[in-house]
Amino acid sequence: MSKHKRFPFIKPNMKNISFLDEVDSEEEDVREVIVETKSGFNTLEVLVIVIISIIFGIVVGSSLSIFRQEYRGEKVSNSLQELITVYQDILDTYYKDIDEADLVDAAVDGMLSSLDDPYSTYMDEDSATTFNETVDGSYVGIGVTIHIKDSGEVTVIGVTKNSPADEANIKEGDIILSLDGKSVSGLSLEEISSIVKGDSNSKLKMVLERDNEEITKTVTRGTVDMVSVTSDVFRMEQSKVGYISISSFAANTYKQFKKELKNIEKKNINSLVLDVRSNPGGHLSQTRDILELFLKKNQVLYQVEFKGKVTKIKDKTKTSRNYPIVVLINSSSASAAEILASAFQDSYPNAILLGEKTYGKGTIQTAYSLSDGSTLKYTTDKWLTPKGKSIDGKGVSPDEVVLLTTEYFKNPTVENDLQLQTALSILEKKTTNSD
Repeated sequence: MSKHKRFPFIKPNMKNISFLDEVDSEEEDVREVIVETKSGFNTLEVLVIVIISIIFGIVVGSSLSIFRQEYRGEKVSNSLQELITVYQDILDTYYKDIDEADLVDAAVDGMLSSLDDPYSTYMDEDSATTFNETVDGSYVGIGVTIHIKDSGEVTVIGVTKNSPADEANIKEGDIILSLDGKSVSGLSLEEISSIVKGDSNSKLKMVLERDNEEITKTVTRGTVDMVSVTSDVFRMEQSKVGYISISSFAANTYKQFKKELKNIEKKNINSLVLDVRSNPGGHLSQTRDILELFLKKNQVLYQVEFKGKVTKIKDKTKTSRNYPIVVLINSSSASAAEILASAFQDSYPNAILLGEKTYGKGTIQTAYSLSDGSTLKYTTDKWLTPKGKSIDGKGVSPDEVVLLTTEYFKNPTVENDLQLQTALSILEKKTTNSD
């Protein structure tokens, strides 16, 4: 039985950094279902859009038309006019100089904070960049992950396949000595990241130590695709069990998933383990597309509730599968991962959910990328399971509860993974019995 080097649901207790982030990516989970990402508004436009949306309770598209009416001198509500008046008075009469952008930022942030919704937020340019890179599944960089040891040694512990670093023959275990002529000794993760960041096609000079020899590499920065899907095949006594792990639902996850599924099905698998443990969510479209690979046409994938009106989202494709599936979940499986799990539980007859109860996030957000680089994101809908159940604040309960052992957390291997081993055993028995 093969071993995985790493598992997506394990968060090692060490200082790792991917060069897409300025800080350790463990600090904040996405936990989002992003139904749509739009762009093109400036901050002031969005300020007015949000105000009108809250006052009138209408969709953002209609709000934009009302905003434009205001600037043609047409009538708007008294509440909106009052806010605009206060905003202008502060700019005109406050005794200190004011940055107009900062004032609008604070207004938008304040309004979203008043919604009492942890998933409705306003992100400045830096936060928005990190968020967008995560949900888009790509970023401009070199494609390495580093670990700063207690001794201060900066070591490469991961190289993304087909990334600029991979093409430059950067290897795991390389010790970074300097970047663009600046020693990395004593630098923080943020300081290292600031050196590495740059425009696409720009060059980064790296001095490394490999096998006690000093080498120099010049890496050309470029677009790096994050890997959110990995796969394997476990050869059991009487069957082959496919395994696919989905670490998040980025904009390129479906493409990766379809490729990995095709690869393992070519190896004649009899069943499948879908692992969404510690998957924080992402794009709803990616989840829907993956589900349509398995469920039958016209089966309900999930439901969406907006202001009391419920819409059933159904499978529109002729593609389906019927082999046994076990979906692995845990308390950090959230949002889009919960949509996937509940769809298999309610609509796929030959599926079992195994592990722990999920996080319990049953809302959908829409994100707007603004022209100044910031992002506005707020909740627009609730989602329900195919059978119409809300899991918000409750989570999705597994069909079979299995907890990981202390031995696994001390030494995370396939053999010590009781949840995976139980799933493999269940699928082996199902395949044997069906034969």
